[in-house]
Amino acid sequence: MSNVIKPVGYKALLDMRQTEMGIKLIKEFFQANLSTELRLRRVTAPLFVLKGLGINDDLNGVERPVTFPIKDLGDAKAEVVHSLAKWKRLTLAEYKIEPGYGVYTDMNAIRADEELDNLHSLYVDQWDWEAVIEKKDRNLAFLEGVVRRIYAAIRRTEYLTCEHYPQLKPFLPEQIHFVHAQDLLDMYPDKTPKEREDAICKKYGAVFVEGIGGKLSDGKKHDGRAPDYDDWSTIAENGKMGLNGDILIWYPVLERSFELSSMGIRVDKESLLRQLKLEGKEDREKLYFHQQLLNDKLPLSIGGGIGQSRLCMVLLHKAHIGEIQASIWPDEMRKECEENGMTLI
Repeated sequence: MSNVIKPVGYKALLDMRQTEMGIKLIKEFFQANLSTELRLRRVTAPLFVLKGLGINDDLNGVERPVTFPIKDLGDAKAEVVHSLAKWKRLTLAEYKIEPGYGVYTDMNAIRADEELDNLHSLYVDQWDWEAVIEKKDRNLAFLEGVVRRIYAAIRRTEYLTCEHYPQLKPFLPEQIHFVHAQDLLDMYPDKTPKEREDAICKKYGAVFVEGIGGKLSDGKKHDGRAPDYDDWSTIAENGKMGLNGDILIWYPVLERSFELSSMGIRVDKESLLRQLKLEGKEDREKLYFHQQLLNDKLPLSIGGGIGQSRLCMVLLHKAHIGEIQASIWPDEMRKECEENGMTLI
């Protein structure tokens, strides 16, 4: 059986033509707001990078990148990006971006190991963004301030969408709530990380879960994070580990928590070395990206990714991401979705 959530009585509020128009509206308006809010300029991004440079995002460290040989480079291997977490930081240095400013781009990726369901597709599209910061900005208060600005842009986009399509009603709360992964564990010790997210999101409507990647008091991680982009091991001013997190909302259409963004203050030299050691990945120190960082060639930064199809799915009140984007789905899933009011593109 597939992993599809089938909301009882679901019926799409927009037809396919309205949906396509809504996608265009949301993408154009939100990226303009994000750019203005965080002072970001748009740059062109790669679909693939050379293997062995340490530039590709390793996500949880187990996903296999799509790889292919390049004929004109002696069959050197290229990898389709998982995300642009590290590439963006190299770009900040190349463009000589000043503190307080940054870049954003359209990131398109293929994640062949993704488990397909209402939220997860083989095709990933997101706004990847990165901004230069100063040493004094590497703190939790700065991170939370950026989160609030991103959330404000999301809510403005929701308002615009509902103005265009009155059959859609806004549901996002005015404020986003902040909670550390350790506090979530203390609040819900008998629940899984996913169940904790569901509980806190249902309570507050919109939540930023901090400190993702390091081990909690039960010896387990809330969720995985690669050791070489987000700083999840630095002790913040509240005494807890981590300067990163996820923006989550409670999504009433599916009655579950829903991740819209993963982001954080990036590693400096000290936290990079510490996290590589914690994960047993010290061999990465020799790679190109890591050498650039360790030799002070890269600026301090903050950055993240915001799901494009996911944001459109939420703001257009869709039950399956395949109603927003064109991808490949198992025949059984397509049939199951069609029978339950979800027409996949």
